[in-house]
Amino acid sequence: MRLLLSIFVLIGCLNTVLAQTSVIQGTVKSGTKPIVFASIAVLNSRFGTSSDSEGRYRIEKLPPGKYTLMVSAMGYGPVSKDVTVIDNQVLELDLVLSEASSTISEVVVSGTMKEVSRLASPVPVEVYSPAFFRKNPTPSIFDALQNVNGVRPQLNCNVCNTGDIHINGLEGPYTMILIDGMPIVSGLSSVYGLSGIPNALIERVEIVKGPASSLYGSEAVGGLINIITKKPENAPALTADVFSTSWGELNTDLGIKLKAGKYADILTGINYFNYSNRIDNNDDNFTDIALQDRISVFQKWSFKRKENRLLSLAGRYNYEDRWGGDKNWDRSFRGGTERYAESIYTNRWELLGTYQLPLKEPVMLAFSLNDHAQNSVYGNTLYNARQKIAFGQLSWDKKINGHDLLLGTALRYTFYNDNTPATASLNNIDQPDKVWLPGIFIQDEISLSLKHKVLLGIRYDYNSVHRHILTPRIAYKWNINDNNVLRVNAGTGFRVVSLFTEEHAAITGSREVVVNQKLEPERSYNANLNFNKKIYFENGSFMSIDASAWYTYFNNQIIPDYLTNPDQIIYSNLNGYAVSRGLSANLDVDLNNGIKILAGASLLDVFSKQNNILVRPLLTEKWMGTWGVSYKLTSSHVTIDYTGNIYGPMRLPRLGDSDPRSEYSPVWSLQNIQLTYGGFKKLEIYGGVKNLLNWKPGKNEPFLIANSRDPFDKNVHRDASGGVISSPENPYALSFDPGYVYAPNQGIRAFLGLRYTLR
Repeated sequence: MRLLLSIFVLIGCLNTVLAQTSVIQGTVKSGTKPIVFASIAVLNSRFGTSSDSEGRYRIEKLPPGKYTLMVSAMGYGPVSKDVTVIDNQVLELDLVLSEASSTISEVVVSGTMKEVSRLASPVPVEVYSPAFFRKNPTPSIFDALQNVNGVRPQLNCNVCNTGDIHINGLEGPYTMILIDGMPIVSGLSSVYGLSGIPNALIERVEIVKGPASSLYGSEAVGGLINIITKKPENAPALTADVFSTSWGELNTDLGIKLKAGKYADILTGINYFNYSNRIDNNDDNFTDIALQDRISVFQKWSFKRKENRLLSLAGRYNYEDRWGGDKNWDRSFRGGTERYAESIYTNRWELLGTYQLPLKEPVMLAFSLNDHAQNSVYGNTLYNARQKIAFGQLSWDKKINGHDLLLGTALRYTFYNDNTPATASLNNIDQPDKVWLPGIFIQDEISLSLKHKVLLGIRYDYNSVHRHILTPRIAYKWNINDNNVLRVNAGTGFRVVSLFTEEHAAITGSREVVVNQKLEPERSYNANLNFNKKIYFENGSFMSIDASAWYTYFNNQIIPDYLTNPDQIIYSNLNGYAVSRGLSANLDVDLNNGIKILAGASLLDVFSKQNNILVRPLLTEKWMGTWGVSYKLTSSHVTIDYTGNIYGPMRLPRLGDSDPRSEYSPVWSLQNIQLTYGGFKKLEIYGGVKNLLNWKPGKNEPFLIANSRDPFDKNVHRDASGGVISSPENPYALSFDPGYVYAPNQGIRAFLGLRYTLR
C-alpha cells in the first residue's frame, strides 16, 4: 500500500516538474544496517519516495531551493533533515534513523494474522520494540510489560510470586500469549511460562486488546500478546546483555547468529537468571520475593528457498527452580510440615515452525508443540502436573478485486493430567483431560476505496467437550487523511475454563476448591472504537495520539468466590452478566531537542451483576497510568530514561470481617530511572535505580500473609461447622493464606549492566 501511494505521488508530480533536473539520493540506514521501505517525504510539496530492498532512495526533478525531508520507517523514530539543492545537482545524502520505542509508530504487525503496516491494519494493534523495554531492563517479559498502558503484570501469590497478565482489567486467563503467531503460553503455563523468553531474540511485541477468538480461538477473549522473534538473517552476529541489582539478582541474555551452509541462518538465544538472596525486610519469617534459578535456550532456523518461500523452525527449552517461604527452609523440608515453602520445578519445551507450500498461491502451514511438566509442593500439598498442546494451521492468503481473503483451518489438541481429583474418575482412576478443537475460519478485508476498508471474519470450532462454537467479527477503518485514522471493531470471544491450570490459589492447598455445577464456556461480545492522530511539526518534532473506548459483555462468566468461606474457593457460572468497559489514550511525543515522551492512561469499569447486586472483581484497578521520558545528551553520549506506572485502588482478597488488612489497596506507583552511556562503538553501559519511591504493599498493613507464623494451621481453633475462631495465638481468627497480594514486595534497588552488539 505504501509503495502504491508513492507511485501515485510520483505520477502526480510529473506534470509540474518535468523541466527540473535536481536529484537527492542516498541510503536510509540505522547504524550500518540499510532500512527497506522507509518513507521519505518532502514537506510542503508533493515529492516523496520509498527506499528499495537495499535501503536506497532517489527523489528526482526537484526545483532548486530549500527543503525539509521527513523520513519514517516501520520500527524507527521519524527524522527530519533540512537540505538545499541547486539546479542540475545530484545531492548524495544518507539518512540515519534510530530504533523507535514507540507503540504508535508505523511498524509491521500481524493483527489480522498476516503482516501489514500498522496504518493499513483495520484492527488496532499496539507495537513495542526492544528499545522500549530497554528503558527499564527486566529479566522477563512478565516484568517488562509493567510500563504498557492497559496491561498489568499481576502477582497471584505472596510466597512463590507467580503471576499472570491483565489486559483492560481482565484476569490473565483471558489473555492469549503467542510466539511468532503460534499459541505457546496458555493454561498451566500462563502461570509459569512467561519467564525465560530471551529478550535478546525479541524483534517486537504486539498487543491486541479485545476478543480475537475469530482468528485465534479460546483464551483470546480479553486480548492477545504476540512475541515476534528476530529473523536470523537480520539479527546481529552477537549480542550480550548482562545486569545485576543490589538485591543480588543476576540476568544474562546472549544472542548468537551463525550460518549453516549457503541456505540456512541460525539464531541462538540463551537467558540465565538467578536470585538466591533470602531477604525478609517485613519480618514475617517469609522471603519477601521468591528465589529463582532459571535457564532458557531458544534456537531459530531460517532457510533460503526458491522464489523466497518461507521456511523457519524454532525451539525453546526452559527450566526453572523457584521457591519462596520460610527463610530457613531448605530442600530437606520439601513436602513436610516442619517448615513451609512453595517449591516449583518447571521443565518446558516448545517447537514451532512455518512452511510455505511450493504453490503459486501463498499457502502457509504453521505448527507448534509444547510440553510443560511441573513438580511442585505448597507446604505439604503435592501438585504434579503435565500439559501437552499440539497445534496446526493451514492458511491461504488470496487477493481478488479489492478483496484480501484469508482462509484457514486449524486443529488443536490439549492433554492435561495432574495428581488432583480434577483428572480422576469417581473410582479414583487416572483420567487425563484430552480435548480436540478443530476449526475453520475465513476473513475478508474489503477495500471500498483508498480511505475505507471493511473486515469481515468468522470462525467455527468444534470442542470435543463443549461442542459447537461460532465467533464472528467485523471491523471498519477510515483513513480520514494521511494523519488521522478511525477504526471500529466488534466481535465475540469464548473461553473454556480449567481451574487447576490457571488459578494459583486452587493448587496451593490453602483453600478447598468447590465447584457447584458443570461449568459452561464463557462467551463475550465486544465493541471497540479507536482513533489515531499524527502531527508533524515544521521543526521536525512529531506527536501522535492514540485513543480507544471499549465495551465487553460476558455471559456465563466464571468468577471465583473467595469471600463466602475463607477456607474455600467456590466456582460457578455467573447467573447474570459481567461487563468490562473503559477509555484509554496513549501520547507519543518525539521532540527535535532529544526529548521523547510516551505516556498513557486508562479508565476501567469492570463489574458483574447477579440478582441485581453489582460486584467489582478482586484485584482490578479503576484507573492506571504509565509513562516513559527519555532525553539524549548527544555531546556526552548519555541517555536518561525515567519510567513509571501508577494504579488506582483495587479490591483485595480479605478473609472476612475480622481481617484487619485493608479492603482496598492505596494508590501506588513504581518509578525507575536509568542512565545509558553509548560512547563506545559496540558497547553500552547502563545503570540506575528501580522503585525510586521505595514503595511496598505492606507499609501500612499489620501483615501481608495471614497467619504466617502458623502456615500449617496447627494452632488454629475451629467451631463445630469448621469455621476459624479467635484465640490468643490467632486473635483475628485467620487461617494461613498467601493470596493477599497485588504488587511486588521488593523495595528500592540499584542496577548496573553492560550491553554488547556485534553486527
